[in-house]
Amino acid sequence: MERIRMPFQGVYNIIRFNWHFYLIALAALTALLIISNSFSTPVQFTIRILCILLALSVSSSVFVSYYIYDASGFYEMNWLSSADLKTAKDLVNIHAGFDETSALIQEKFKDCSLQVFDFYDPKQHTEISIRRARAAYPAYPNTQNINTTQVPLPDSSVDVVFLIFAAHEIRQEKERVNFIRDISRTLRADGKIILIEHLRDVPNFAAFNIGFFHFYSKRIWLKVVEDAGLANVQIRPINPFVKLFVISKE
Repeated sequence: MERIRMPFQGVYNIIRFNWHFYLIALAALTALLIISNSFSTPVQFTIRILCILLALSVSSSVFVSYYIYDASGFYEMNWLSSADLKTAKDLVNIHAGFDETSALIQEKFKDCSLQVFDFYDPKQHTEISIRRARAAYPAYPNTQNINTTQVPLPDSSVDVVFLIFAAHEIRQEKERVNFIRDISRTLRADGKIILIEHLRDVPNFAAFNIGFFHFYSKRIWLKVVEDAGLANVQIRPINPFVKLFVISKE
């Protein structure tokens, strides 16, 4: 497949769009090291251990991000072969304000039609990182802005709906359930939802520390799918930090 992403693009984007977090961490480390000199040796030792732990936490998140988004081959999308989408013709990609996948999906499925929807709402999704990303990258051609109450597609009209690192941005459980239920309405009988998410689990806690609370557990996602009226779910690891949910009506 033609290279669309640049080397180190994933980790570069994370640092670029979240630079304020790294600046705060650097300022905190510097301040702690400076004030540690005002204390006795045991307290200095404790503060410096805390500084090492903070530095390790920040560094691990950067290295893991590089692995996930650059080194693991995630954006080559070879993992799609396990989802059995060979007969798909009509595709939809739904994202939450920052679209890194539509061009890749279209490249992967050259003979398929692709519609792209963006449910980003600046009143609800106030993260500055998304605003920076949207300013840095133009929207995919013909992207349509929607809300999560109704997907503007007829019943039984599409084969696959992609939700890649997007659905967790819907923070209200009822809204997530209704959104997945409405997406299922648009699927043909053998249609599928391809849900890609980090999980609130041990590997992501080790990688992102308290940042893993921004994700949801496997149990929560399975409950969302069940409450939306979909029972057939297959879960596969893409790498130790990212899971693929293949959700179907049958």
